Formats: sequence, structure tokens, C-alpha cells
Amino acid sequence: MSGFKTINVRTHQYIQFVDITHDVRQYVAETGATDGIILVYTPHTTAGITINENADPAVTADIEAFLKKKIPHESYFRHMEGNSPSHIMSSYISASETLIIDNGGLVLGTWQGIYFCEFDGPRSRKVHLKIISDKN
Repeated sequence: MSGFKTINVRTHQYIQFVDITHDVRQYVAETGATDGIILVYTPHTTAGITINENADPAVTADIEAFLKKKIPHESYFRHMEGNSPSHIMSSYISASETLIIDNGGLVLGTWQGIYFCEFDGPRSRKVHLKIISDKN
């Protein structure tokens, strides 16, 4: 069994973490997948996907503050669009995460959530979901 879906994410800030856990869980349920993996991938060079705590919003605020401090806008960047820090943040975080599907559900820790990470917003973005399972 395999399945593919694209979800759209609209961001409103330069850096923004959008919890997409519900969307991913819903897609797994819609497909009826019971065991396998799901790839969560964004095809944007200034965005990312990460898994982290979703119980305390201070965690994503801390990650944002860290990224801004460690990867500031500097005059020595040569990329003509002026968004080199956004590209670096994307590479630092990564464009995808792979999760286990077991007994019809996502295997996540108690406090874990899946985040779309915007580093060059506001924008309209896409996240691709691909389920891979050996069951039909």
C-alpha cells in the first residue's frame, strides 16, 4: 500500500513553526494504513520539517530565537535575493522527517509534534506526504 497527498500551509511571519501533526494523522487515518512509514517532505529551499515538543510554545520560540542569533542577516552573504539565512536555516533543520506508522497510528512521543518550519515568510507552501507500506 502506498499513498500520496499534498497539504497547503500558509504562513504569516518571516520565521514561523506551524504544527501539522493533525494533518498528518488525519491522512494516515484516511488511507487506512496500519503499518509502514510516512515521509513528510517540503519541496522549498527556505523551509523545513522538524519533530519537537508541541506542549509548550516556548520551545518553538526558543528555536526561532536561536536560529536568528546563530544565522543573522549579514552583509557578506552574496545571494542576490537577500535570503541566504533562510536557505541556511532550511539546511540546518532539513526538508523532511520520516515517521513510523504502527497499528494505524503515528509513533510519536507524548510531547512530540510535527512542524512545518517557515524561514522566508509570509508565503504559501506545500508539504508532501508519502506513505509506504507492504500491506495492500
